Amino acid sequence: MLGRERIEYKSPEQVLVMRRAGLVVAQALASVRAAVRPGVTTADLDDVAAAVIRDAGAVPSFLGYHGYPRTLCTSVGAEVVHGIPGDRALVPGDLLSVDCGAVVDGWHGDAAFSVLVGDPEDHDPADAALVETTRCAMWEGIAALARGLATRQRLGVVGDAVEGFVERTAAAGGAPLGIVDGYVGHGIGTAMHQAPEVLNHRSRARGPKLRPGLCVAVEPMLVRGEADTDVLEDGWTVVTTDGSTAAHWEHTVALGERGAWVLTAEDGGAAELAARGVEVAPLV
Repeated sequence: MLGRERIEYKSPEQVLVMRRAGLVVAQALASVRAAVRPGVTTADLDDVAAAVIRDAGAVPSFLGYHGYPRTLCTSVGAEVVHGIPGDRALVPGDLLSVDCGAVVDGWHGDAAFSVLVGDPEDHDPADAALVETTRCAMWEGIAALARGLATRQRLGVVGDAVEGFVERTAAAGGAPLGIVDGYVGHGIGTAMHQAPEVLNHRSRARGPKLRPGLCVAVEPMLVRGEADTDVLEDGWTVVTTDGSTAAHWEHTVALGERGAWVLTAEDGGAAELAARGVEVAPLV
C-alpha cells in the first residue's frame, strides 16, 4: 500500500503535539462509547464525535479524506472497517466498530474500538470473545513494539505478536479467528497514513528497525470466519465475504529515546502495558 516511501521520524516536540491530537481522539471516542445504545443511529454517533473534535479546536482527519463524507467510520456486524455513518439505528446485540482521527496543528491521531450494543444478555458470546481477542491482540502488538525498541528489533515484531496471540487463544479453547489482510496499521504524523505498513500477521518482510521518532498506528482487524473481504458499492465499506462478524481496535503509538507511549490512550497505555510487563516511558 505504501511501498518504499520514506519514513517521517518525529522530534520530541512534534510527538507532544501528536499527543494533543491523540487526546482529542481519546475524548471523542469516550464520548461516542458513552452514547452507544439501542436506537441511536450511526449518524448520531458521528455528530457526537464531530462536536468533541470541534470544541477542542481540532479538525477531523477523516472528513473529506479522498472524499470521505463523515467524521467517523462506523462499521456494524460484517462490516470490517470504513463504514459510513448514516440513518442505521443500532439494535441490541450489534457489534459496532468505531474509528476516529483528529488533527491538531497539522499532526494526526488515530484510534478505534469495538463494542457490543445493549445489555450483556443481548450479546452473542462468540462476538464478545471476538471483541476481547482483538483488543488484547492490539495490546500484545503494542507491547512487542515497546520491547522491540529496546533491543532494536524490526517492526515485524508487531505482526508476530498479533498472530501469535490469536493462535494461542484458539489453542487454549477459543474459536479460531481470521486476521484480515490488506488492511493494516500504518505510520502517522503530518499525514494520517504514512510509511511504514504495520502488518497484523507474520511476514518475511520484517520492516524497518525500530528507533526513536517512529510513530505508528497498530490496528488489528479480526473476523469470526474467513478473512476474505469485499468493498460495497459506496466505495468505502469493507465487509467480510462470508458475512461473519468483525472487530477492529487501534491506537497511535510513539517511540521515544526512553521507550513507548500510546498517544491515543488517556494513561499513555500504562495499565495495559504494565499487565504485559512493559513500563510506559515519559514523553519528555
